[in-house]
Amino acid sequence: MNIRPPTAEMEPIERMTLGDRAYRQIADLLIAGRLAPGERMSLRSTAEALGVSMMPIREAVTRLVADNALEVAPNRAVRVPIMSATRFLDLTAARIVVEGHAAARAATLRDEGDLARIRTLDEAFRKETQKRKPDLAAAVAHNQALHFAVYEAARSPQLAEMIRSLWLKAGPVINLDLRANPDRLKHTRAVIFHADLVDALIQSDSARARAAVEQDIQGAADFIVSQGHLPE
Repeated sequence: MNIRPPTAEMEPIERMTLGDRAYRQIADLLIAGRLAPGERMSLRSTAEALGVSMMPIREAVTRLVADNALEVAPNRAVRVPIMSATRFLDLTAARIVVEGHAAARAATLRDEGDLARIRTLDEAFRKETQKRKPDLAAAVAHNQALHFAVYEAARSPQLAEMIRSLWLKAGPVINLDLRANPDRLKHTRAVIFHADLVDALIQSDSARARAAVEQDIQGAADFIVSQGHLPE
């Protein structure tokens, strides 16, 4: 006779606290470029939007300040840091190294499920760029999802954490720029780089996958810096 132990009746404990959830949602806004450099963030409005008290929001903001994704101004206002051209280029260089490495790993570790998802996201992004009036928010979402699908295929939680940290800082610039410039979407070379990346993943070509991601990141950064909107 098999007797089930008492622990078999237990249900998994929800490990994510309200502070964790608040952190995740605010971080997602930053990564997606929904909060602009220099934009102030109302803790009270954020708490109301997320349906939580002020305490989890303060906890989340404290963590994001420690991550250098938010900052506290002299008047105690919480805002997204102003990104200088120098800092942006430094972040770009770091992204090229880390994300290029992740793409190279993904080329040899991806499975058919990864490829199917990546192809779907690549097609969605390409179709959006071809529209007469593209949905810029949708294009940003497809682009971000495509990149992260590739990096997830690298099967490295440490790499994924590093990449998310880099996007947390760079996201307000790179994705806000894409949202604000319809012409950039029409003339972007990202479609070409994405196609090269997808083909490299299919062929398990690590060197090509790395090069495609590096060119995609550098091309976007060059365009943003050329606009002259980032202070020195």
